[in-house]
Amino acid sequence: MAGHSQFKNIMHRKGRQDAARSKMFSKLAREITVAAKTGTPDPAMNPRLRLAVQNAKAQSMPKDNIQRAINKAAGGEGENYEEVRYEGYGPGGVALIVEALTDNRNRSASNVRAAFTKAGGSLGETGSVSFMWNRVGEIYYPASAGDADKVMEAAIEAGADDVQSDDEGHTILCAFESVGEVSKALEAALGEAESVKVIWQPQNTVPVDEERAQSLMKLVATLEDDDDVQNVYANFEVDDETMAKLSAA
Repeated sequence: MAGHSQFKNIMHRKGRQDAARSKMFSKLAREITVAAKTGTPDPAMNPRLRLAVQNAKAQSMPKDNIQRAINKAAGGEGENYEEVRYEGYGPGGVALIVEALTDNRNRSASNVRAAFTKAGGSLGETGSVSFMWNRVGEIYYPASAGDADKVMEAAIEAGADDVQSDDEGHTILCAFESVGEVSKALEAALGEAESVKVIWQPQNTVPVDEERAQSLMKLVATLEDDDDVQNVYANFEVDDETMAKLSAA
């Protein structure tokens, strides 16, 4: 399993998401406002906005907060956020992609560069690592949606490419161009997904030892704590024994 997915699971189990709930809500609101500004403020007519609202609901974001973020865009209020992507290498030659929504490119670039430098990594040009990744749709269902066979059958019917199931849930991957249709077909079969997003999937992963894994997790956590950063992807892989140690730490 790729290191970043493992890392997410650890942080989830440690309750980090609860501690950072307000920060998470502000990032979700920012995505909703940007999505509403790039199209119509009606989720039924705007696929990106529909996904942003769905993901906000999955994180128990209050309806009032969601509506306020849409209204901001409809009324032409709020900052104008730009979508920016940063790419670089962390400890051990691990590639990272950082997606941000910012109203100040200089501030974001400076913060991201500082995080990379402090971790012993380096920020590269746009395109310096993304050629080693694929853009794919990721649809996540909790284990309660059904067993692996049921989800696999629904995914094949919906036109998905792959399903990864474990005790916690099911991750369904598809071509990013068809994420809207696949998620709609899955919703008819399995109900509403917990999250639907377009992600960067590494074509290959880099195995790292415990020390490097800790440094990388610290770097990813620092980046994710930045208000401008929406998503962080890293292509490292950690063996089960090391992962167990890090989980217990």
